[in-house]
Amino acid sequence: MMQRIFQLDKQLFKLINYKWQNHFFDFLMPWLRNAEMWAPLYLFILLIITIHFRKSGWWWVAFFLITVIVSNFITSDILKQHIVRLRPCNDPAVAAWVRVLTGYKPMSYSFASSHAANHFGMAMFIYLTLKDKFGKWLWVFFLWAFSISYAQMYVGVHYPIDILGGIIIGCIVGYFTAKLFSTYFGLEEVSQQIASSK
Repeated sequence: MMQRIFQLDKQLFKLINYKWQNHFFDFLMPWLRNAEMWAPLYLFILLIITIHFRKSGWWWVAFFLITVIVSNFITSDILKQHIVRLRPCNDPAVAAWVRVLTGYKPMSYSFASSHAANHFGMAMFIYLTLKDKFGKWLWVFFLWAFSISYAQMYVGVHYPIDILGGIIIGCIVGYFTAKLFSTYFGLEEVSQQIASSK
């Protein structure tokens, strides 16, 4: 059973990395997975939250960062060190055809994807904590997280199962940090904070 799953995993990876290639994605995907591409977006969100919600906004930022730290710790420091799965870019089983578009080959192990865990953790946290304030259109952060995760497969550094594992971990971590934040803190409008201090 597991052998069949891993076989399908590699077949899907081959479609994404090798068969479904095009010049536009060859240009876009390496950039999409880079912090230079997505970090300004998250920094802008943190700035908006702290300005708009002040004290409770700073607590939101703390839990946002905790989400990333926990999801990254689980994937990078626990799972990758114990499961020890080779990345496709370093896997002799696919070396004959794999396309590596990163300019280098990451030497860390593959399962689970920290990119997927971190971005889906942030997406889940953002959606659950901000949807009542800014609307349900925040689901686009899940699309953003998926795009970055897809890029990880396209450039040759993760298999689909690595991404799926990261998605599950990130969503679970994001769900629990969002629930903890909403239970013990929550976001208060600046006008409410000023009124309560009088």
